Amino acid sequence: MNKEHKANSSAEQDETGRIDVPTHVAGSGTLDRLVDTARDYARAAASDNTLKAYAKDWSHFTRWCRMKGAEPLPPSPEMIGLYLADLASGSGASPSQSALGPQSVTRPLSVSTIERRLSGLTWNYAQRGLTLDRKDRHIATVLAGIKRKHARPPVQKEAILAEDIVAMIATLPFDLRGLRDRAILLLGYAGGLRRSEIVSLDMRKDDTLDGKGWIEILDDGVLLTLNAKTGWREVEIGRGSSEQTCPVHALAQWLHYAKIDIGPVFRRASQDGTRALEARLSDKHVARLIKQTVLAAGIRSDLPEKDRLALFSGHSLRAGLASSAEVDERYVQKHLGHASAEMTRRYQRRRDRFRVNLTKAAGL
Repeated sequence: MNKEHKANSSAEQDETGRIDVPTHVAGSGTLDRLVDTARDYARAAASDNTLKAYAKDWSHFTRWCRMKGAEPLPPSPEMIGLYLADLASGSGASPSQSALGPQSVTRPLSVSTIERRLSGLTWNYAQRGLTLDRKDRHIATVLAGIKRKHARPPVQKEAILAEDIVAMIATLPFDLRGLRDRAILLLGYAGGLRRSEIVSLDMRKDDTLDGKGWIEILDDGVLLTLNAKTGWREVEIGRGSSEQTCPVHALAQWLHYAKIDIGPVFRRASQDGTRALEARLSDKHVARLIKQTVLAAGIRSDLPEKDRLALFSGHSLRAGLASSAEVDERYVQKHLGHASAEMTRRYQRRRDRFRVNLTKAAGL
């Protein structure tokens, strides 16, 4: 293998958490262990999903460079500007489809996806000790033109409202899986939780290494302590007006019949559905559960099934709470863990439209 090939190969390697001992310091067993520890902390700086996305971004870009006869290292603003233009126009063959021939072209990517790709490249270069100047004119002006020509309003998922969630849980059986899934939907809705936050809950602090929060059931409700995207926060979920729709009651029922007193709160069930296993549920289960119960409950039955499935996701639970809770906006903002009221308003589907009529207020 020649030096050039080695350089290209190393450029495509995942360098997540690359931490080394300074060259002027003699290595030792103690320092090597600290390097491993530092690498673990570096990997924890971003979520697993973010790291996977950044790795795919880098892999796509390096393959694109190979197809164009260019080198991914060091960063070239000119080449990256061309790369962004290619992503926006869909004029070139995809690196993954190049074997299909020159007539195979990609679909243009959305502005948000292109910006995410650029963030992924910036992060990957930083891991290699290199700086990508996003303000360089070859990048900034191309990106500005892409936004001006192709930007569209963000596509938002449909909010699951109170009557929807009641209809959804009514489709679930009262076996062990049904109890678990009922608790997931009600807790996720009342807490305005992300999918990852729901499945990462433990019974107590430090029960597991992969847990990112824990629960405390109190007389007035359940208190969740979460290590969320914006840092540690507490979420108070009060008891409902009836046992049928109470998230705290549903959670207690699941824990009681599943015999869970330590470790992950939400787990897989055995094949015969009679006992809870030790394995934590994946957040993908929450997404599938929402889509399945939306269909079963007949929500938005005026649309074809494919369109109904595309309308709803895990974010529908957060949007549903924000849109349904008739309280001061600041309480919703705190509950969802948003840093700004503007972010909270994005989740309030149609709630605030025409609440304030400036036309009449202006005297017309």
